[in-house]
Amino acid sequence: MLLSLRIENFALIDHLDLTFGTGLHVLTGETGAGKSIILDAIDAALGGKVTGRAVRTGEERATIEATFRVNDPLKSWFEQEQIDLLDDGIAVCSREIVALGSGQRNRSRINGILVNKQQMEALRDRLVEITAQGQTVQLGQPGLQRDWLDSYGGIALLKQRELVSQAFSSYQQAAQALEKRKHSEQQRLQQLDLFEYQLRELNAASLDDPDELDQLEQERKRLGHSVELQQQSYQVYQALYQNENGEDACADLLGKAESLLSDMVRYDDQIQPILEIVTSALAQVEEAGQQINAYGDDLETDPQRLQEVEERIVELKQICRKYGPNLSDAIALRQSLQTELEELTGAGQSLEELEKLTATRRTELVETSTLLTELRQSTAQGLEARLIAELKPLAMEKVQFQVGITPIAPTAAGSDRISYLFSPNPGEPLQPLTEIASGGEMSRFLLALQACFSQVDSAETLVFDEIDVGVSGRVAQAIAEKLYQLGRHHQVLCVTHQPIVAAMADQHFNVAKQVIELSNGSQNGNGASTELRTIVRVSALDQEQRRQELAQLASGQVGSTENTTTEVAAIAFADSLLAQAASLRNGVSPAEPVPEPAEVPAKKKARSTRKR
Repeated sequence: MLLSLRIENFALIDHLDLTFGTGLHVLTGETGAGKSIILDAIDAALGGKVTGRAVRTGEERATIEATFRVNDPLKSWFEQEQIDLLDDGIAVCSREIVALGSGQRNRSRINGILVNKQQMEALRDRLVEITAQGQTVQLGQPGLQRDWLDSYGGIALLKQRELVSQAFSSYQQAAQALEKRKHSEQQRLQQLDLFEYQLRELNAASLDDPDELDQLEQERKRLGHSVELQQQSYQVYQALYQNENGEDACADLLGKAESLLSDMVRYDDQIQPILEIVTSALAQVEEAGQQINAYGDDLETDPQRLQEVEERIVELKQICRKYGPNLSDAIALRQSLQTELEELTGAGQSLEELEKLTATRRTELVETSTLLTELRQSTAQGLEARLIAELKPLAMEKVQFQVGITPIAPTAAGSDRISYLFSPNPGEPLQPLTEIASGGEMSRFLLALQACFSQVDSAETLVFDEIDVGVSGRVAQAIAEKLYQLGRHHQVLCVTHQPIVAAMADQHFNVAKQVIELSNGSQNGNGASTELRTIVRVSALDQEQRRQELAQLASGQVGSTENTTTEVAAIAFADSLLAQAASLRNGVSPAEPVPEPAEVPAKKKARSTRKR
């Protein structure tokens, strides 16, 4: 339930603090006084859309703070979102709107914690139900009529609708895969042949090592120069270890140097490090000589291996030209071709398998949609009976209403077209609601529909913006009584121009515009200059103020200096409305509806029912 509303610099409001209680609250005032701004502020505090003019002219930011007491069913949502409630289950929903040139920045908080748009919208649906001007136009939208029916059906129906949505998505995926396969079959077969040929060629090449070509090139050089390598290795052996020409080899010279150094060490141990270096060099030279000798002995010419290597090099270079430019690219392409080949073959699914899968998914969709239709039919019967019961007290005793459920091709929302069929007069056939209902009938239908949903909706606060527009007399009285009845179980906020509706309020607010003078502090020769600004003020009315406001709504002439006949009649009319409201609260039904005063001019009476 909404406990309070604080508004700073929003639209025409500079500062406003309102306190609300239980029951029916009405806001009245002249056309254009700013009544809808109050409702817009409640909506904005709960994440609703705001215009670029939301911030009051001349100010940098606007803030709105709505304080609610949360009921027990809603507390689980706060636990799920990990948002702590204040004492006594209080939730403070705030919105800050900062003007930024041609745009704006918005921040929403719950109990001081920043929340995103999705969280705030989820909470809004659980706290408040707003029925705004122009919503009667939406009554004719089949999609909205379907959504209302499904919501009235409760959790079981909504869960079944979600199953239908999932089944439809699965069916669509299977159908799209099948259609794609059919349309691209020829292209697929051509690609399949090409990919299979390329993959066979790459697999036949046994590509495993990306460095194989470099290694083969090195081996080919060695095999192609084996005789020269043998000769050169023998020459190296002679130079290092054993010279057949009678000359000293490197090992011989190092041996002589080692012997001389050994003699010198006996007389001077400073030579010892040099001796060790020469000894190490001698050992390495001898080892190198032995290894180069073994290398030359093992080195043999192998024309057959040379031919094999050259053929393999030719094969690999051809692969690189076609699939390269190098072996690494060719190996990567082979892996890619394998993947694409699997995709083209449907990862093992043939065309027949896809057709079978699509048929299975469609059967599942039809079955889940059939169950949804059955639930809707059952829900429709309950909604029809309940809505008719709500409409009859609204001066529509002979009304007929039916939820038309017509089969259509399955969609994500089921296989039903929902239409609300309506007949307000005996003997007239049922027709689509928007084609036959008048403006007043549409308003009453929307109010009755909201009354039906109030029994299954968790929202404690119901907001109506001129739900009584376009009606008068007995119909206005019926709407007033319905709003009062809703206020017995919910908190109801209603903007109205109808005195009959306003008289039923538990709390009555007057909304008015005021023009004030602001000093800007600058000098203009005659002192500080002044600026005229328009602001919105809201006043809670006491009993006497209510009499005057109801009379003003009825006649538009109360408050003049002359005690005219019209004003007297209007005051008397206001007193009769308040007496009737008191009787209804005490459980006493009035014998007859209170007539509108004949003295009220028709032109002014019509003005009280126009939209702002």
